Amino acid sequence: MRTKIFSSLFAVMTLFFVSCSDDEGNGGNPQGTGTLSVQLTDAPFPYELVAEANVTVYKVEARRVSEDDDDDALTVSPYITLMEEEIETNLLELTNGLTLQLAEIEVPVGTYDQVRVYVKGVNVVLTDGTVYDLKVPSGDSSGIKVFIDPGITVVGGLSSDLLLDFDVSRSFVAKGNLDVNGFNFKPVIKASNLSTAGTLAGNVSTIEEETQIGLFGAQVSVFAADTLNMTSFTDPDGNYTILGLEAGTYEVVSEFEGFIASDTLEVQINAANVTTQDFILEVDPAATEEETTEGGN
Repeated sequence: MRTKIFSSLFAVMTLFFVSCSDDEGNGGNPQGTGTLSVQLTDAPFPYELVAEANVTVYKVEARRVSEDDDDDALTVSPYITLMEEEIETNLLELTNGLTLQLAEIEVPVGTYDQVRVYVKGVNVVLTDGTVYDLKVPSGDSSGIKVFIDPGITVVGGLSSDLLLDFDVSRSFVAKGNLDVNGFNFKPVIKASNLSTAGTLAGNVSTIEEETQIGLFGAQVSVFAADTLNMTSFTDPDGNYTILGLEAGTYEVVSEFEGFIASDTLEVQINAANVTTQDFILEVDPAATEEETTEGGN
């Protein structure tokens, strides 16, 4: 079975595990092998001053766990190297469902509970050309550890997909308030099992002179049990896509500067399916009055 590695923006990274159980093709190994597919994606990065948020992924490993037949205790196998080559990517290009394949390799069937992502060459490029080279806390030596909870199981003859969401907006922390004078790199990566997760997608727009117009840069926030789970920002057409949401019920709200925030809506996410939720925002009269007052001064 094959395993694939991909990359994307929130920031989001995606891993795909695909397994097969052909005993003749695995040298008689009773456990068999499967294919692990790893993808990288990114959650949206809302800073208008930033042109690029670059990272070089040069190694990805996965840890397999198994139960001891005697006492049901979990035993941990050595890490399996999924890829080991330099792949440079601008995470800002991996948004709204876009992913980048990092690797495709056969792995033993079983349950995987952790991956380690090794990165280097991290930098931020502003729209004015300024480049900030950032220090990697531990990813260049011991790797960024990402726990998979619950673990993802690679079964012979079936495929399993794991999404690694590299959250850019939280991983690249701007220094300064009004004037950005640098960034700190604090990598935040979330793992989601795509075989048990679904996708939320839709459009955020407003009505102008009876014409529906998409809003670029509107924020869509997803909450689970009153806790922020994921966020996304709309593209130039007002569209958004949020990958890797575990099946279940969520509350979703959209907001955009100068507009009244939407009502908080309840949505149902189903495994391996896309749930569509659109928003139509109204202009905030208070914001319009404030702009008029400032213009008069």
